[in-house]
Amino acid sequence: MKQSLYHQLTEKKQAGKKSFAVLIDPDKVNETSIEALVQLSVPAKVDYFFVGGSLVISNHLDECIRQIKKACNIPVVLFPGSPSQVSRYADALLYLSLISGRNPELLIGQHVVSAPFVKKSGLEIMPTGYMVIDGGAPTTVSYISNATPIPSDKNDIAMCTAMAGEMLGMKLIYMDAGSGAKRPITEDMIKSVAQHIEVPLIIGGGITDAEKAYLNCKAGADIIVVGNAIEKDASLIKEISDAIHSVPVKI
Repeated sequence: MKQSLYHQLTEKKQAGKKSFAVLIDPDKVNETSIEALVQLSVPAKVDYFFVGGSLVISNHLDECIRQIKKACNIPVVLFPGSPSQVSRYADALLYLSLISGRNPELLIGQHVVSAPFVKKSGLEIMPTGYMVIDGGAPTTVSYISNATPIPSDKNDIAMCTAMAGEMLGMKLIYMDAGSGAKRPITEDMIKSVAQHIEVPLIIGGGITDAEKAYLNCKAGADIIVVGNAIEKDASLIKEISDAIHSVPVKI
């Protein structure tokens, strides 16, 4: 029987192994760029592809995922910005609930609308507490969500929000400073959250180099997600992947 991705994630967390996810926005890629990303990601030992975006105005989500799946065995996880961003060709879906905001549509409203379709998709569903952290610049996700991000220096708010998400049954916590963030989430905030939850912790937004990815892992991140920096310079894939996978495993 095939092991679920979530079981794989929890086993990695228990073993102290860190993972790297390359974020692909279907609006920003074509067949040629997808092929190039895969060719760089496979030898770099990228763990996952996250596919999605805050808008996704193009119609080739399915084609994007099918091309990735045909070219490699790296699992594809949907990172949807709306109920329309669901593809049966992926391996799993982050079922995001925006627990850092107070917009009921993104806490439960859109989930009610999407539930029948998501159920029929056959995807592995991973309930995810999604937390938007202020990255120093307005981002698409903060605008679309109509929700105020958690201030970057309020570690206690982030910690309590993550704890609440876990106790409400979220199986993952995803802290995101947003695409193009001027400043990434601080190591202090990551450490504060990681010390108070047991579920895997995903960190993304504003990570532009290998050192930052490494330090985030040392602080307690289990999965590092990089998208915008790789869109600008795909050669960062190997450098960042090597850094993440070099974090010492705690015994």
